[in-house]
Amino acid sequence: MSKTHWRPAHTCDLPAISALAARIHPALPERAEVLAEKMRLYPAGCRVLGADEGIVGYGLTHPWMQYRIPPLDSFLHELPDRADCLHLHDLAVLSGFRGGVARDYVAEIERLARASHIATLALVSVYATRPLWERVGFRAVTADAELRTKLESYGEGTTYMLRDLAAT
Repeated sequence: MSKTHWRPAHTCDLPAISALAARIHPALPERAEVLAEKMRLYPAGCRVLGADEGIVGYGLTHPWMQYRIPPLDSFLHELPDRADCLHLHDLAVLSGFRGGVARDYVAEIERLARASHIATLALVSVYATRPLWERVGFRAVTADAELRTKLESYGEGTTYMLRDLAAT
């Protein structure tokens, strides 16, 4: 395994991102066009994890509103004018390249949020990854009926989580 590094994602990375998404999230498919829109709307929050082997992971984050998770595989069309969080839509890394890279990506989006005067990071934990996200400062929040319904579209074992940057 070679040394990895996060770098900004570019349009030419989309085929690799889409292939990784299909490989890592076969039960949560998203069209390449949906991923491309996130990259177009907020390129500052989109990164790829590079290694000698090529792109081995990606992270897609965009401004959004807390508790209003976007449905999977759907277009955002535009970002909200009054975003109150950066929503970490997806962080996917091939298993042989994990080990600290999530922490590094979260640190990058935390800097981005602070520079944008956004005080909260948000995400939907899938595949029972809640312990990973807790280790990097996220906390589970109680979901109301509307949010629980949206979480169901992300599969079993999902948790909506927030990280308050003012507390760190």
